[in-house]
Amino acid sequence: MDLSQLSLTELHDLVTKAQKELAERQKTERRQVMAEIRELAESVGLLVNFQEEEKASGSLKGRKVAPKYRNPHNPEETWTGRGMKPRWLAQLLEQGRDIQEFAI
Repeated sequence: MDLSQLSLTELHDLVTKAQKELAERQKTERRQVMAEIRELAESVGLLVNFQEEEKASGSLKGRKVAPKYRNPHNPEETWTGRGMKPRWLAQLLEQGRDIQEFAI
């Protein structure tokens, strides 16, 4: 197959179909191997239970982080130290205050 002759849309569709086919074949292979293992275990009087391994999340997105800094004028306003500095902290730092003063 000459991939250089395919349009971007055709290439994208081909990749998507290939990924789906690969996933389906892996699932089928997995089932067959598990069936063979069960059969072998039963032949010697053993019982096998398979436990799916948990996939580690590659992203930390959405995880809560404890706040590191607190607004002395409004204790409900905090900042974790991630992302943009809040206005209250930026204003205090512009006044010459040290960020460590606001550490929790």
